[in-house]
Amino acid sequence: MTNVMANVIRDSMSDGRSNILIVDDKPNNLLVLKGLLETIDCHIMTARSGNEALNMMQSYEFALVLLDVLMPEMDGFELAKRMRGSVRTKVIPIIFITANSIDQWSVFKGYEVGAVDYLLKPIEPVILRSKVRVFLDLYQQKKLLKSQAKLLESKVNELLLLKEVNCHLESISALDGLTGIPNRRTFDQFIDMNWKNAIREQQPISVIMSDIDFFKAYNDTYGHLQGDDCLTLVAKALVSCLKRPNDLVARYGGEEFIALLPNTDKQGALRVAERMRRCIEKLAMKHDQSRVADCVTISLGVAEIIPQPFDSIVDFIKIADDALYVAKHEGRNRVHMSHRQFEAIEVFFPKESLSLSFRETVEGVWLSKRGQAKSIVGQLQGA
Repeated sequence: MTNVMANVIRDSMSDGRSNILIVDDKPNNLLVLKGLLETIDCHIMTARSGNEALNMMQSYEFALVLLDVLMPEMDGFELAKRMRGSVRTKVIPIIFITANSIDQWSVFKGYEVGAVDYLLKPIEPVILRSKVRVFLDLYQQKKLLKSQAKLLESKVNELLLLKEVNCHLESISALDGLTGIPNRRTFDQFIDMNWKNAIREQQPISVIMSDIDFFKAYNDTYGHLQGDDCLTLVAKALVSCLKRPNDLVARYGGEEFIALLPNTDKQGALRVAERMRRCIEKLAMKHDQSRVADCVTISLGVAEIIPQPFDSIVDFIKIADDALYVAKHEGRNRVHMSHRQFEAIEVFFPKESLSLSFRETVEGVWLSKRGQAKSIVGQLQGA
């Protein structure tokens, strides 16, 4: 078949109809079979030898091959065997066309090499067309399933891509855009989950609120770009101070950072807070406008609680924030630990320097609210 003829055939076969290949070495047989199938809506192609048929199968897809058994050079059995040995052609159905006197051995051999059916000469037109239609219908169903499978695969890939994009967006929304550590929204979700766990298990939970000392003066002196670098370095340093996977440091706003330490009592929280304070000092970031050191420092406020159902996360964080205020009020670059009991005040600087009036104001209000809540719960339980 010339290239010109092949192109003409390809153009005429672009209407979506199925292709049938008739293989016989006798031209008259080809004409008869082709004529019998004219009423069927398909493309009929012919080949006069096994080699010609194999070449055509490399260029076109066929729904069915009608194959004469007795041919010179390469008989139908050998052609069928070669078809089954090729990935491209091994699934094409083959109907053998043979003489009426075929022996049983030849029938078995035909099925062994891949035949799906036999037609005996002289061919009955009704039987021929009926069998051909069955295989054309099967081929169309197979094409439809293949198309649907590709469509399904495409949809699955789209969903996977969408899921990946959503995960990426969710990850971005959970992190602070500047420092790359969790943001306040993530912290709020994290403490809410751990707060419930602490209530259920009656385990302590601690919060460390920290603030960069004289950060406004730092920004005014060194510029906002260097100020951003400072925030990023401080954030990474604070994260490095946490040794457990369940602990979290987040940027709380501006130059404020907050850490949540589940299952951590006051001693453990104080150790982590002091570790953070020293870690920032060791960064040795120059700060000429600081009034407590020649480098960037932080102040930290710590709160610890075994929460009860009537306790409030907002009030708890407020206690840590007030403790931070005490640390800044007492000179900065230090840690202040706030407790529910007045006598339980532990800091990394002399206790005598603590402002008792401020402490009593902050912690007294908190205790008052907690006492009122307990009283109400007790009355409800006794009712």
